[in-house]
Amino acid sequence: MTNNTTILLVDDEVEIRQLVAIYLQNEGYRLLEASNGVEALEWVQKEEIDLVVLDLMMPLKDGITTCQEIRQTHTMPIIMLTAKTEEIHKIQGLSIGADDYITKPFHPLELVARIKSQLRRYQTYGTKPGNLSELVLGELTVYLDQHEVYRGQQKIDLSPKEFAILTLLAENPGKVYSLEKIYEKVWKEDFIPSYNTVMVHIRKLREKIEPDPKKPIYIQTVWGVGYKLGITPPKRS
Repeated sequence: MTNNTTILLVDDEVEIRQLVAIYLQNEGYRLLEASNGVEALEWVQKEEIDLVVLDLMMPLKDGITTCQEIRQTHTMPIIMLTAKTEEIHKIQGLSIGADDYITKPFHPLELVARIKSQLRRYQTYGTKPGNLSELVLGELTVYLDQHEVYRGQQKIDLSPKEFAILTLLAENPGKVYSLEKIYEKVWKEDFIPSYNTVMVHIRKLREKIEPDPKKPIYIQTVWGVGYKLGITPPKRS
C-alpha cells in the first residue's frame, strides 16, 4: 500500500526512528528522517512535507526552535515528541505552533493514530496555525485570505492563476519548482510538456510585480530546473 503523503520524522535516537519507520512505511507513507533540527529544516526547504513528527530534545537545534522556524513559512501539522511529562513543556510546544504532542515512551500505533487524525483534520479543513494569512515579500504584501497583493498602498490586480503561482512560491521560499510541478499544483491537471501556459503566466506576473521584469527579484529563474522565490520573507513573531 502506498500513497503520496510524506512524513518527516525528526529524532536523535536511531532506535526510535527505526521502530517508527516500520509502522509508518507499513501504512504506505513516504518517510524522510532527520536526527536534529538543522537536518529537519533542510528537508522542509527541499521537499513537500505533509506532516512533521518532531522530538523536543535534540542536539544542534531543539524541537521548540525548529518548530518556530518551520511555522514561519509552513502550515503542515506538527506532532511533538517529548520525554518530559511536565505540563509546561506540552503547553510550550502547542503555544509555538505544534498541533499535538505524544509523551515517550509511546506505542507506535498510538503515534500512527495521531498522525492519521492530524492529516484528516488538516486535509479536510485546511487548518492553519497562528497568523499566516499575510506574507511580506520586500515591497509586496500578499493577503492570502483576501487573494490580494499590494505594493505599499497600491493594489496589484492579479488573475487567480497568477496569484496562485505567486503564493505557491512565496509559501515555500528557496524551493525550486519546475514548470511541470507548478502546472500540476496550480491547474490541478497533468502537465502537457509542449504547453507553455506556465511561462506565459509567469511573464505576465513579472510584468505586474517586478520593478524590472527583465531583472526579476521576486520570481527568479533557476536555469534548467524551474522557478523560485527570490526574496526571503521576514520572520514572523
